[in-house]
Amino acid sequence: MANLPTAAKQPAARTDDHPSALHFPLGEQLPNGGSAMEVAPGVFWLRMALPFALNHINLWLLKDRLPHPSEAGVMQEGWTAVDCGIDNPATRQAWAEVENAVLQGLPILRVLVTHMHPDHMGLAHWLCTRWQAPLWISTSEYQSALLACSGLSNFGGETTVRFFASHGWNKAEDMAQVQSRANYYSGMVPQIPPGYVRLMDGAQVAIGDRVWQCISGFGHSPEHMALHAAQDGLLISGDMLLPSISTNISVYTMEPEGNPLRLFLESLDKMVHLSDDTLVLPSHGRPFTGAAARIAQLGAHHRERLGELLQACRGQALSAHDALPVIFKRPLDVHQTTFAIGEAVAHMHLLWFAGRLTRQRDAAGIYRFTTADAQHAAQA
Repeated sequence: MANLPTAAKQPAARTDDHPSALHFPLGEQLPNGGSAMEVAPGVFWLRMALPFALNHINLWLLKDRLPHPSEAGVMQEGWTAVDCGIDNPATRQAWAEVENAVLQGLPILRVLVTHMHPDHMGLAHWLCTRWQAPLWISTSEYQSALLACSGLSNFGGETTVRFFASHGWNKAEDMAQVQSRANYYSGMVPQIPPGYVRLMDGAQVAIGDRVWQCISGFGHSPEHMALHAAQDGLLISGDMLLPSISTNISVYTMEPEGNPLRLFLESLDKMVHLSDDTLVLPSHGRPFTGAAARIAQLGAHHRERLGELLQACRGQALSAHDALPVIFKRPLDVHQTTFAIGEAVAHMHLLWFAGRLTRQRDAAGIYRFTTADAQHAAQA
């Protein structure tokens, strides 16, 4: 595909056509419930349940030490928690089990959140309050979480209904469900901590005996932060790099003219230099090595979808809703479609901004895309 970068949670397209390119050093081992598995010295893997088709999230506990808040010259031993899970009784219970079985009587010293999505941010307020620990997060993610928690989110409500309708999804009963999702985010993230420590691209964060460098990522969320410990060959990738599903990349109502797929692919290019033996610790799926191979798989996956969209739009003008079967090869329920429609728009926008598709709004107010050559032929 010309003019495209070299290198996408629900619905998640599988992209593991060549799984042998990846290696899973821990095999099929998974941590259970409130237990933890040490994947590198001082790095512990937690796995907590989610009430979605994507039924789990990986969280990470890192051995840490920080200056004692009230005793000068004294270092306090404890933990940094990376990501939190959603706020529901099951996740709180799982964290209580972790406290009893894993923390070794040591406190959580800080809560680091890769990005603002509910499964990562949900319990941050509870953990920060329980342990009097600061929240570490990028500014864009923190501010987006505040907006979403207040009800100004991309997940449902009247503005989202209008956005979906403008891209061809306007079935009345479906839109009633989307309208009812105005509080979807705050139902899983009821509060946001009142302050934070800012993470920025390239910043170095000393956690215990390691220095982790922040790598910003865009397209999936406003300013996602992955953490790379180069000296130990470790990458906490969050949702930016997953082993067997592609990250959801969507255009949303608050940024209706966005080009997030290009941003995402360019962000992955920042990780392509990682060594083959870097242990990638993803938010979903199993830890793996082979980051460059995985990035290549994701690039090929999206180029294939983009090529299929170009073919589908040749000779006819399609809305994003029309194009859903081109990108997703299985039936989608309403919940899944709320993510899929944004991803379809993202793919069409990349081609539109690259000059490969044209966009017009029809008499019903629906955006329709067709190939540039077809548009030029119609005007000849």
